[in-house]
Amino acid sequence: MTSSGDEAIRAAAERAESTAGRNIPQLDDLPIQGDTANLREGPSLNDACLALLPLVGVWRGEGEISYPTIDGPFRFAQQLTISHDGRPFLCHEARSWLLDADGNVIRPAARETGWWRPQADDTIELLLTHSSGILELFYGKPTKQTAWELGTDAVVRSVSAKDVTAAKRLYGIVGNGDLGYVEERAMVGEPMTPHASALLHRVVG
Repeated sequence: MTSSGDEAIRAAAERAESTAGRNIPQLDDLPIQGDTANLREGPSLNDACLALLPLVGVWRGEGEISYPTIDGPFRFAQQLTISHDGRPFLCHEARSWLLDADGNVIRPAARETGWWRPQADDTIELLLTHSSGILELFYGKPTKQTAWELGTDAVVRSVSAKDVTAAKRLYGIVGNGDLGYVEERAMVGEPMTPHASALLHRVVG
């Protein structure tokens, strides 16, 4: 009888056949070392980021977004790139697009960019800037080796942005090696309420 550990190793090897040789595009005339989303290439991951190592890669998948103030739920797809340049932080970039019931693209949707900044006491700072005019500072910690829970300490918004007051996120690597996350938000007068969830599959790294 094979153990679940053996199955996980075999599944990881199968995934790596298509993902291990891929990386994010690089400009060959950049005078400094570029970012990498593939731990097999580029600079070594900084020791400070080892607790976040499973997140490094490019991930794509689908999810659902809903909230009491919208007509949803809506189906969306997303690409999440988490990369590094050897320094003690990770770069975070997510692009989303709305899908119809048949999986066809309706239009581009949310975009966010930011930084995962692990600290010596295992605290994680996650700074995110959204194309909608919201800036968020999350703090959190690993809940286990492959799960991370974070909540906002501060939210800043532009005068044209939606009224967001707080958010929570939980990221985790699930048994088959995919990345799942759920998000709750307090906004437009509503209390903290589930807002988005997605399951993303590794495509790079």
